[in-house]
Amino acid sequence: MALSIGVPCETDPDETRVALVPDVADRLLATAEGLEIRVEEGAGRGAYYADADYEAAGCTVVDRATALEADLVTTVAPLPLDDIATLGEGQGVIGFLRPLEQPETAQALAERGVTALAMELVPRISRAQKLDALSAMSSIGGYRAALRAAERLPKFFPLLTTAAGTVRPARVLVLGAGVAGLQAIATAKRLGAKVFGYDIREPTREEVESLGASFVDLEVDIEADQDESGYAEELEKEKQERQPELLQPHLAKADVVISTALIPGRPAPLLINENAVEAMDPGSVIVDLAAPNGGNCAYTETGEEVVAHDVQILGPTNLPAEMPVHASELYAKTVTALIEEGLAEGAFAPDFEDQIFAESCLTREGKVQNERVRGLLEPEEKDA
Repeated sequence: MALSIGVPCETDPDETRVALVPDVADRLLATAEGLEIRVEEGAGRGAYYADADYEAAGCTVVDRATALEADLVTTVAPLPLDDIATLGEGQGVIGFLRPLEQPETAQALAERGVTALAMELVPRISRAQKLDALSAMSSIGGYRAALRAAERLPKFFPLLTTAAGTVRPARVLVLGAGVAGLQAIATAKRLGAKVFGYDIREPTREEVESLGASFVDLEVDIEADQDESGYAEELEKEKQERQPELLQPHLAKADVVISTALIPGRPAPLLINENAVEAMDPGSVIVDLAAPNGGNCAYTETGEEVVAHDVQILGPTNLPAEMPVHASELYAKTVTALIEEGLAEGAFAPDFEDQIFAESCLTREGKVQNERVRGLLEPEEKDA
């Protein structure tokens, strides 16, 4: 029996991405004989892909119910509970499933007997780099954050010399040197700003400096007489606790702050307190990429733009959706790579002993497989 893959429309009105794009679907169809890709009518519209583009690639344009009946359903955001209720045992779902933020979705999938693979749970190992959807989207988020800041800042980013005089470059401070932070640094640097990067992890210094930015050192003086290992641990703890205080003079000098310190499933650490915002120049901009988890700034409001002490504070939740063409293309490539890893004799039959599938598997055989997500659900089950 041929494998069918469904691509339903995203239901969030602000989600413009699509799980598979025509070019990637075309390549996927060429890898497995008899493969069928069912695309819901209008699924690619937000990313500027017409139904005719999918048909030209060999896909079939169908209604939503038919797309959801496929053996394997691909999605960007979690499916609504109403859609999950239509799924049956043996079907598969691949997508960003937000298991730590929406564990009830995992429970619903398990109850329907669905095998669900969460793209955010794909292990970050070398052979899984082509499956790393989180990094792909984080890179876009960092890029868009720098552009947002440049658009809102009432100053030039680059150094400019004009007949009327010289304009000094803007000072941009990026907090967090993960994928999003490094892309924000690179983009702000290309725009001509004077860029500074900070991360609690000292090894990131080399990456920050390789992009032409200056690494911010936070000096911590503590008295300790333990061995080197114990001292290092105490120093790290003290440094983390005092980050907002230690960062304040660096924040006060910045025209733009882009903060990216975010751990999935946990509240974002406070890095920018009220005093730091008050110390910034009027018109300065903060783009808080940790907004979905509460934000790194004390004034951040998730999904909103606020002004405090004449500082503009942006709390975006889905910057990749602002660049849906390339965001969809990159996401589709990671989803397709995961599908191809699990293909065997024309069927999707992942080896759950493989680290990639063992760790990305959210639900299987009627159970929530991820231990951390189970831990979030157990208190609810005990209260029931």
